[in-house]
Amino acid sequence: MKKQIIVLALTAAFVLPGATWAAEGKVQITPPSAVMAQDQLKKYYEIPNFRIGGKYNLDADPESWRNGGEGGTTLESLGAAPLRAAYIAVGTPKRNDKGEIVNAVIINTYYSGDSTWMYNTWYEGQPLNAFSGGAVVGPGRTIDTNRYYVVFLDALGLWGASKPSDGLGRKFPQYSYFDMVQANYRMLREHLNIGQVEVATGVSMGATQSWVWGVMHSPSGFVKAIMPIGGTTASDGDDAVGQWTFRLGQAAIESDPVWRKTNGNYYDLPLDQHPKQGLEFMWSILQLTGYTFPVRSSTPWSTLQKEVFYWEPKGDETLTYINRTKNEDMVDYWYRNESGFNYNINKELKRIKARTLVVHVDTDQWLMVENAKKAAQAVQGAYFASFPDATAHYGVFKAPNVLKSTIQAFVENTFTTNLPGVGGGGGGGGAVEAPAAKPAGLAK
Repeated sequence: MKKQIIVLALTAAFVLPGATWAAEGKVQITPPSAVMAQDQLKKYYEIPNFRIGGKYNLDADPESWRNGGEGGTTLESLGAAPLRAAYIAVGTPKRNDKGEIVNAVIINTYYSGDSTWMYNTWYEGQPLNAFSGGAVVGPGRTIDTNRYYVVFLDALGLWGASKPSDGLGRKFPQYSYFDMVQANYRMLREHLNIGQVEVATGVSMGATQSWVWGVMHSPSGFVKAIMPIGGTTASDGDDAVGQWTFRLGQAAIESDPVWRKTNGNYYDLPLDQHPKQGLEFMWSILQLTGYTFPVRSSTPWSTLQKEVFYWEPKGDETLTYINRTKNEDMVDYWYRNESGFNYNINKELKRIKARTLVVHVDTDQWLMVENAKKAAQAVQGAYFASFPDATAHYGVFKAPNVLKSTIQAFVENTFTTNLPGVGGGGGGGGAVEAPAAKPAGLAK
């Protein structure tokens, strides 16, 4: 039953397969939101002359990388519109005497999601609350909108934010996790007038961004706390399994016959001729370890074959990924994967001055729990909490309900080490350990 809920949720998010999307008179290849039923909630902000793909000198004055890293490329210089950030905001803003919002909680999105998907699963009264074991955000919820101003974020390269499939294709600059975070910092600071982030959190790749928020923006005091849920501090060679897994995914994309014929420059082809098999193959590779092996082994083959890649599928073979990739673009994913291959902030974790709670799934087969513990150990004063779940990595979405009292206490800064999941408490036995040597890194 749990697995059926997950599969349903993952496929339901990608609505209206094969549709085209008009924006300012131009047809978009992918829709502006993962959950189009929530698209009207999404807002946008343009950031002129933002440098993508540059180098961030974290020892320098942060003002030096206000407009992105040194040596980066602006979208305008390539003939495109300025960088675009996207978000959904809910809750109750509280302001200081300067008019700045000082009670923000930011929720970063995961590898294939956006603000609408996180809203649809975590915000009260939405269709996919069951996927997360109940609502997480709302009045009186774990993240209480009566107390906090909550901002769900898109990430650069995803859905409503600027991305390669908007028109530049493989001319788009290769972005980094630093670019993702800094672009959203500019939006929060300048557009929403947020002067204080109480907690930066997110799941999976959203947790990865939470780590980067801590490195980049907790030394200044802008971010007071970070709570990465199933995230990574490195996905380069420091984590061999994560690198291997997503290199296979990238190889799947590059094995697609249309990709090989066009070298990924297929945008002059009709939409119905754009390559999809590479993405279907990638998702099939990733999903082999997306759940625990006992779950996979106990699932009937008639169900599994919908997620198994076939070059020439018959019946419902590969059907799950044939359906989901109709609104996805291969170049967008290629860039997203590339952003991880050289990502490693292990040496920078000492910069984090924020309160830190690292949350993880013990049975995660993509992001190894021992590596998550090592990352927590590298941050002065950080705590670690975990729990087991048969759905492995996808348990991250349920974490705020499984460890509700622990996570709510951390958000509200009433955290103690005798809460569930921490120091051997109920929920899985995450341990609190003293800071140690450089961590080995995490999976992507």
